[in-house]
Amino acid sequence: MSIHGHDVGFRRAGDGPPILLIHGIAGSSQTWGQVMPLLARKYTVVAIDLIGHGQSAKPPGDYSLGNQASALRDFLSVLGIERVSVVGQSFGGGVAMQLAYQYPENCDRLVLAGSGGLGREVSLLLRILAVPGVEYALPILFPSFVRDLGNGMVQFLHNTGFRHPRAVEMWRAYASLSESENQQAFVRTLRGVIDPGGQSVSAMDRLYLAARIPTLIVWGDRDNIIPVRHGYEAHDAIPGSRLEILEGVGHFPHVEEPLRFAEILSEFMDTTEPSNFTLEERRELMLSHDSAPSVPDGAK
Repeated sequence: MSIHGHDVGFRRAGDGPPILLIHGIAGSSQTWGQVMPLLARKYTVVAIDLIGHGQSAKPPGDYSLGNQASALRDFLSVLGIERVSVVGQSFGGGVAMQLAYQYPENCDRLVLAGSGGLGREVSLLLRILAVPGVEYALPILFPSFVRDLGNGMVQFLHNTGFRHPRAVEMWRAYASLSESENQQAFVRTLRGVIDPGGQSVSAMDRLYLAARIPTLIVWGDRDNIIPVRHGYEAHDAIPGSRLEILEGVGHFPHVEEPLRFAEILSEFMDTTEPSNFTLEERRELMLSHDSAPSVPDGAK
C-alpha cells in the first residue's frame, strides 16, 4: 500500500470488530505473528509497520508521536476503517495514546502493553542510544555480519526446539538495526521520546481523557525496559481502567504469553462497549478539567 507516496507495510487477518496492533521501537508488525491468528477468529486484525520500521518507508523528516498518529489515521481511512480498538506495545503504546488523544472519534478502546510515555524511567541501553553522536557508532555496534551469524543461530536453536521468545524478540530489534536506513529512522524515532535521562514524553497529564475510552493495561512483572510501576500508576490515573499483570513475563507479553494475551484482550473486547467519545465532548472535558480549582500544597 502507498499513502502520500510512501510505502506502508501491514498485515491483515480475520473478520469482525477491528483491532489495530502497534509495535514498539525497532520492531515491526512481525511481532504480532503469534497473536494475530488467535484474535482473527473473532476480529478483523490489522498490524502496521510504523513509519521508519519494517516494510514501511523510512523518509527523512518527522518521526514524532503526533505524526505517527496522523499517519495511522490516514492508514485507517484508506482501509475504510472508521473506528478501531487500538493496541500499542512499548513505543506503540505512546502512539496509541496519541491517536486516542488526537482522534477520539476513531478509537473504540485503548490497550497499553508495557507502554512508553507513562513515566521517566526506561532501560539504560535506550538512554545510552539516545546520547548525541551515537548514530556514528551504530554501524560498528550493529554490523551486518553479526546479524547474519545471529540469524543462523536463532534458526538453529529453533530447529532444536529451544524457545526463548523474549530473547528472540530482542534479537529481531538488534538485527533490524544492521541496515543503514533503519539506523537513521531509529535515531529519529528514539530521540523524539527518550533522552539520556530517560523518557522525555509523558501522557500522564492527559490520561484523564482516557477515562472516556475503555482502557486495558497489560504489563509483565519482570519488564526490565519499562518498569511495571508505570502500569500501576497509569491504572490509578485512568478511572475505570483494567490492569493485568502477567507473572514471570518481561517487556513483550504478546510474544512471551501470546495465548494469555489474546484471551485477556478478547475478554476485554467482549465485556466493554465501544467508546462514543466525540471531539466536542473532548473539548468540554478539557475545559472543565483546566477550569477546576487547584488544591494548594498541604491543603486537606
